[in-house]
Amino acid sequence: QVQLVESGGGLVQPGGSLRLSCAASGNIFSINAMRWYRQAPGKERELVAVITSGGITNYANSVKGRFTISRDNAKNLVYLQMNSLKLEDTAVYYCNAAVKSSRWSEPYDSWGQGTQVTVSS
Repeated sequence: QVQLVESGGGLVQPGGSLRLSCAASGNIFSINAMRWYRQAPGKERELVAVITSGGITNYANSVKGRFTISRDNAKNLVYLQMNSLKLEDTAVYYCNAAVKSSRWSEPYDSWGQGTQVTVSS
């Protein structure tokens, strides 16, 4: 069993910054890709950013140049630095990780419970 716990959400004014963290714990042999998703009220969940175990990153067009994803493989942590926040960034942000519980197992998706980010003046 693997647990992902997000933190760092909150209320921020437009143009402000927040840093989200996600800690993975439990039966972990290795973690492949780690991702941040978000879901705004009345909208589908969307992929915001992804980082591979080797550090290759990719972003949704809507956040490119403003958000930065990073990870600490030794500590099973992933971060999302969010700068120049806009009203439309308001959403619940979810951490996702492709986790292997042993050398021979297939990776499976684990999800955090989500953290609320509200951008408002």
